[in-house]
Amino acid sequence: MTNAHKHSRYLTLGMMLVATNMRLPITMMPGLISSLKRSLGLPSSMAGLLTTIPLLTFAAMSPLIAHWGRRFGNEVTIYVMLVILALGSYLRVVPSILLLLLGTLLVGIGADGGNVLIPAIIKDNFPTKIGLATSEYTVSMLLIGSLGTGISGVLAAHWSLPIVMAVLSAIGLVNLIVWLPNLKYNHREPSQPVTHRQPTAHPSVWRTPVAWLVTAFFGLQALVYYSMLTWLPTIFIAHGFSVVAAGNLVTIMQLGGLPMAYLVPTTADKRYGVPLMVATVGIGFIGGIAGILLPGLSFGVATGLCVILGLGSGAAFNLAVVFFTRKTTNGFETADLSGMAQSAGYLLAAVGPVLFGWLGSQLGWNLVIWLAVGLSALLTLSGVIINRHESIYE
Repeated sequence: MTNAHKHSRYLTLGMMLVATNMRLPITMMPGLISSLKRSLGLPSSMAGLLTTIPLLTFAAMSPLIAHWGRRFGNEVTIYVMLVILALGSYLRVVPSILLLLLGTLLVGIGADGGNVLIPAIIKDNFPTKIGLATSEYTVSMLLIGSLGTGISGVLAAHWSLPIVMAVLSAIGLVNLIVWLPNLKYNHREPSQPVTHRQPTAHPSVWRTPVAWLVTAFFGLQALVYYSMLTWLPTIFIAHGFSVVAAGNLVTIMQLGGLPMAYLVPTTADKRYGVPLMVATVGIGFIGGIAGILLPGLSFGVATGLCVILGLGSGAAFNLAVVFFTRKTTNGFETADLSGMAQSAGYLLAAVGPVLFGWLGSQLGWNLVIWLAVGLSALLTLSGVIINRHESIYE
């Protein structure tokens, strides 16, 4: 497919803002937990729900959003999701635990619109510039996602909690305005009478073996990344690092993935681009995690390991988005594959931190590290196999 759909001149800016809204409303919350506990009396047992709820929502909503994109059009569906996200964001401004949790649920639903449908928008509107468009999208998402927690914490030290949440949520309102011109170019799947359907029409992605491999790839990278993001501070503290040093190391890991948001999409078209990125995933995840077992781990070595792990995780996420767009033949198939993979992937991501935490507390963190290494090996293997197929329908 090389024919681009007509689109608004504001589409690229709109996509970048959607990418920002896919992460900032979620990543800003950890930096506000202390303030929420103090002002709302939020119990520690409920604080974890502020990140778990969106992940579970992604798992439940992704296939539905792909279906709605086909029926109502991707541009319209994304706009409705942005409205839900803005509503949820401002519900959380009201000082109430119930509204905080309800708003977080709506934020998860709204943010998932971009998760599923932006790869399809890229496929339809930028078929000859997929690498560049994907880079713009993922850089925006990963950069703001990495900085969200720190920004919210700094603002919370100077402003009241409702003001901080209202200010950081304002980008959702801006997105609603910028996305409006795109509604004029809404594309929905053309309906065809049953008698005129092509006999060679592709089967559902849910019945396609390679699509399940892409799902495994996305799910494994999400599971390992979110589990490491959650428990690496604890693991580093167990190795003798201070709380501050452990937190800084995890921030380094998150920022380490940013270069891959540019490198993966722009090298995917080259002859050895995808194999090189799959190798980066394997070296980054396996080497970065296994290196933690080194005796006498110093801060310098730990920093290097976190950079390597960040490069691997950044390569894995961006490679998954590349698979969504390059292993399908049109935007609706891209949305279907994206919805399928993210449904299972985020379900695993929600379960992973709980499972890893239980294993670490009961059987020791070394076992957790070896489990993560094993899952990373499976992740790399699935990437190797996917690369051998031109599309999910082979």
